[in-house]
Amino acid sequence: MEAYQSSGNVFADLGLPNAEERLLKANIVNELHRLIKERGLTQVKAAKLIGIHQPDLSCLLRGDFEDYSAGSLMKMLTVFEQDVEITMKPSRKSGTPGRIIFKSAAA
Repeated sequence: MEAYQSSGNVFADLGLPNAEERLLKANIVNELHRLIKERGLTQVKAAKLIGIHQPDLSCLLRGDFEDYSAGSLMKMLTVFEQDVEITMKPSRKSGTPGRIIFKSAAA
């Protein structure tokens, strides 16, 4: 069995398209899950708060987030009294594409 060092993005490591967007969405969903759990909400109550149906929230929390834009997921974070800040800055390496990085203040 061969082992490879991860790039830090499992979606890129698997060769999936839109790897950075997938990782961003996964991180946002992870934060949603943490906030729901932290507040002791049921999926029914959390879904109502977010404005989606409970079965849709269940799918979302299991990683089925393809039907949601990163923007709509960020909007869900704001329902939990979270500020979402987007900061743009030059790439650290000249001549290379920039990166999308998600940082939670809770971490």
